[in-house]
Amino acid sequence: MRSNHLLVAVAALAIAGCTASKKNNSKEPAIATLGAQPVSLSEFRYVYEKNNGGNEDAYTRQSVNDYLNLYANFKLKVLEAENRGLDTTKAFKRELEGYKEQLAQPYLTEKSVTDKLVQEAYERMKQEVNASHILITLPPDAAPEDTLEAYNRTMELRQRAQQGEDFGKLAQQYSQDPSAADNKGELGYFTALQMVYPFEDAAYKTAVGEISMPVRTRFGYHLVKVNDKRAARGEAKVAHIMVRSAAGTPAADSLAAKQRVEAIYRRLQRGEDWGKLASEFSEDANTAANKGELPWFGTGRMIPSFEDAAFALEKPGDISKPVYTPYGWHIIKLIEKRTLPSYEEMEQHLRNKIAKDSRSELNKTAFLKRIRQENGFTEQPEAKAAAMAKATEELLQGKWTYDENAKELKETLFTIQGKPYTIGDFYTYVQQEQEPRSTGDAAHAMQLLYDQFTEERLLEYEKNNLENKYTDYRMLVQEYHDGILLFQLMDEKVWSKAIEDTVGLRNFFNQNREKYKWGERADAIVISAANKELLQQAQQQLEKRRYPVSFAKLNDVLFEQNKTELSAEAKAELQKLAAMLQQNETLTLDVNGHTDARENRNLAETRAKAVAAYLQEQGVPASQVSTNSLGQSKQAGPDNTETGRRRNRRVSFALYTPELAALAESLNKSNPLGVQIAEKKFERGDNKALDAVEWQKGTYTLQQNGREYLIIIKDVLEPAYKKLSEVRGPVISDYQAYLEEQWVQELRNKYPVEIKKDEVEKLVRK
Repeated sequence: MRSNHLLVAVAALAIAGCTASKKNNSKEPAIATLGAQPVSLSEFRYVYEKNNGGNEDAYTRQSVNDYLNLYANFKLKVLEAENRGLDTTKAFKRELEGYKEQLAQPYLTEKSVTDKLVQEAYERMKQEVNASHILITLPPDAAPEDTLEAYNRTMELRQRAQQGEDFGKLAQQYSQDPSAADNKGELGYFTALQMVYPFEDAAYKTAVGEISMPVRTRFGYHLVKVNDKRAARGEAKVAHIMVRSAAGTPAADSLAAKQRVEAIYRRLQRGEDWGKLASEFSEDANTAANKGELPWFGTGRMIPSFEDAAFALEKPGDISKPVYTPYGWHIIKLIEKRTLPSYEEMEQHLRNKIAKDSRSELNKTAFLKRIRQENGFTEQPEAKAAAMAKATEELLQGKWTYDENAKELKETLFTIQGKPYTIGDFYTYVQQEQEPRSTGDAAHAMQLLYDQFTEERLLEYEKNNLENKYTDYRMLVQEYHDGILLFQLMDEKVWSKAIEDTVGLRNFFNQNREKYKWGERADAIVISAANKELLQQAQQQLEKRRYPVSFAKLNDVLFEQNKTELSAEAKAELQKLAAMLQQNETLTLDVNGHTDARENRNLAETRAKAVAAYLQEQGVPASQVSTNSLGQSKQAGPDNTETGRRRNRRVSFALYTPELAALAESLNKSNPLGVQIAEKKFERGDNKALDAVEWQKGTYTLQQNGREYLIIIKDVLEPAYKKLSEVRGPVISDYQAYLEEQWVQELRNKYPVEIKKDEVEKLVRK
């Protein structure tokens, strides 16, 4: 709830806009005052332009005044939060720092480098590469000698492949990619942004049939052999009908799902309307109402089996056979294919992906180079040499220390905009960040830590000065500052209060009951069937309201010859059965007693009653249990063995439910789409078939969309007031709006709002 409400608070800022990050300069003209707090004309102009500049009615007197009213309400809430000191708490400061970290990211990149990478990625997406590779693993921070050894091993394998040895066999034997043992290093087709950047770069720059030079990635050194290149398949837009059947689903359910999708496919082959079948039977709730349509997608953006089936379709309207994915079964209909979208369409998507891609390392390098220059990074070589000379073997063990009284600790290693960073600062960092290393030497380890130290100090300095360098960033930070405060007070005064104040909610509901009324409703049963025979079967069984349950397998209770006592094993089974019956009081159970041929038939009744009595002892109401004596059992089994005879000395069970869904399930055994049944109080518009008949008590039949319908209207209910329990959600929402309105009025009384009409007129243009 907290995160959702914070989104609402920030969304409110989209209406109110961002605010200036500093207190208003008293010399600036104010467009309004809230108590003693002025709202500057320049601040309001900024936020108004940001949120209204493109509107048709922008800068009309009505638009400016309306927005100023909204903005004043927003500012009143922020002012109240600040006056209560909510912006001084540790929790507030911690949360704001988290958002500042996120907001800073776009300002900590090199835009020109990003632009080039985005353009390059787009051009590469016009082509797909099929490649194989050999990997020699190497840690990213490996020592120079280890790096050289891995490089030489990779070069040796390259020479062997170029001299004619089979690349796949070399991959199987030497590649340290675990999958190479099975796939011989083959990776299939891929396009831009699907591999780490250095690997992708080598693949696109290597000709078909050629082998790249060793390529260094965070995994180690790769040899990339390009097997093929082809034009990208572009994108496809498809619709699908899905029947869910996830991995691990019980075999019976999995088979039922397959039968269901095959039944839908047969109906499509007969020419039935795709949209109607998708709407009625697809289990993808997000797309069923829209004829199953999915967004455009290209290579690598869908499950491979789904993607391959979709791209295999040639003409719009073509329909695939049922395709299985980890989500279930799909029937896919091609709507349209298109080539790669334009650069303008894909640009933002590519920027988002590149920000998370290994390409970001190129961006980081360029960014650090720029801020070194902009922030006047100046290194002192002699001090650096002296600092690095203190590296010892203890550094490789993660146990390095230094003399905290040494004079050289105060020497400056480097400066950023004149701010000094000393050898002592660096040594403190080394002691905190050092870790045991199994490779390399102390000098290399110290150099890595020095590089990290300088990078982190540069980034730290840049982050701390973003608000001074970038107005937009300063505005965004203030926007989130106010949003957090707004959330805290809105939660206290409106959101949580509306939920927790049950008395106030009840009074509000009673005072506004006219808003919460049912229209005319029909208490009805609607049965849809594939044909008249199925509809007739459903109608004949409807009156029973007692239908076999298939979701639970009930084990028989076995008895010794001429005995009626329950064994410990039998009691354990019956306790499970009792728990199920207590959880669902609509279920009823038939308890059937049996004997074998050598026993008195009366034992069957006695055994059934013994089981029923034990269930009642476990808390099952007598009304849920019926007993039957079926006498000598006809259950199959070799009667001439004790095992066979014991299987005939038993109590069996039959479980029933009044739920009409069970009736539909029993009728759908041969045709998964045969019958659908709904029973509830319908309003007009809830069911098209019901809307097609006269709303009077009675039974009606009709045909609609190729289906046979039976409609039983048990009662027609006049418009009536809803109960609070039926509309709690909408009532809470309305009560929240009411509380907010009352609160804003209290704030306006506490901080009188004065609008400066002369300043408003300066913004009016039409």
